[in-house]
Amino acid sequence: MASSPSFGPSPLLAFPGAVAVPPAGDTPTEGGGSTGPGVAWHYGDPMVEQRAAERGAVLLDGWTAGTVTVTGPDRLSWLHNLTTQHVADLPDGTVTQALVLSPQGHVEHEMVFVELGGTVRLLTEPGAAGPLADYLTRMTFWSKVETVDSSADLATLTVRGTDAVTVVSAALGVTVPEPGRAVVIETPPGPGVLLRGPSGSGTEGDVVLSLPRAAVGAVASALRPAGAVPAGTWAADALSIAARRPRFGIDNDARTIPNEMPWLHTAVHLQKGCYRGQETVARVHNLGRPPRRLVLLNLDGSADRLPETGDPVTLPGGRAVGRVGSVAYHHEDGPIALALVKRTVDASTALLAGPVDAAVDPTDVADDAAGAPLSAIDHRAFRSVARG
Repeated sequence: MASSPSFGPSPLLAFPGAVAVPPAGDTPTEGGGSTGPGVAWHYGDPMVEQRAAERGAVLLDGWTAGTVTVTGPDRLSWLHNLTTQHVADLPDGTVTQALVLSPQGHVEHEMVFVELGGTVRLLTEPGAAGPLADYLTRMTFWSKVETVDSSADLATLTVRGTDAVTVVSAALGVTVPEPGRAVVIETPPGPGVLLRGPSGSGTEGDVVLSLPRAAVGAVASALRPAGAVPAGTWAADALSIAARRPRFGIDNDARTIPNEMPWLHTAVHLQKGCYRGQETVARVHNLGRPPRRLVLLNLDGSADRLPETGDPVTLPGGRAVGRVGSVAYHHEDGPIALALVKRTVDASTALLAGPVDAAVDPTDVADDAAGAPLSAIDHRAFRSVARG
């Protein structure tokens, strides 16, 4: 992942018990440092913070996240041609997800896509907005659009958990929209956007606030007494890993294609044509069985360290079969990680994630039937008909 611009420390670091993410090069052995410095690693007890998401709501700090804004009359048709998503006629207030691929179909950019009030907001992982804005600017040509990396002006807060909608509504006095929708909210420094992820994305339960940076501290302070428990990057990573929610720049590599990730179902419109990399996506989808898949790894809890993002996943003999992504200690499952591994690796295969013993979670065993080619025909059906 590209380095994040410097915004100074988050105002949430002033909350009681806040412990900042250690600087780069001083990776926390317990995981959860993938968002980078400037935000809280935890607020005193990351296990309590994780449980709070299952029993109520937690407040996650997106101070270092990125935002690209696109305006102009051609914005939707132009982005439709550049991304994997069908956005040419997107209704106002719609939230979706999109990717930009290389000519070979590798994922180069990932974004949450919000069309609201004549502006598209593209929400990205930390450090990803600058490269995305640069790419879009190069692709402008004669289109009537203006692309701006607005990360210096905008940040995000996310309320996650079973009571997220209730907490946000009570704290801010707003009606929270349905999944896949966004609305404008007013803050003293200026308007912000309140949004929810699209249905089926795994993020539809989250309530996300894209805000002027000057509003973040006040809004966060209003959410706390309404029941949003501040949770650091340790808890955020553990919750995302357990939910198999990959993060761009951490859980993918330069060879990743959408078919290997949940993004195929949330960020790719399979009936849409004419975007860069489409041939690879369509071919692998039609043939079935992509070369790799995203899995959850259960890690040896007796090890004195965790693997690091980018470490190889290997067989005991040393042959590499995958790559480690996000890593964290979970409050129930212990040390866990997401990894991209070869499709043939299953729960019975002994693995090493970096130097740590690991195994694919049994719920992530490959289903070869589900990955069969779309053209496959069960010829037994013909025999049954013939007998009839």
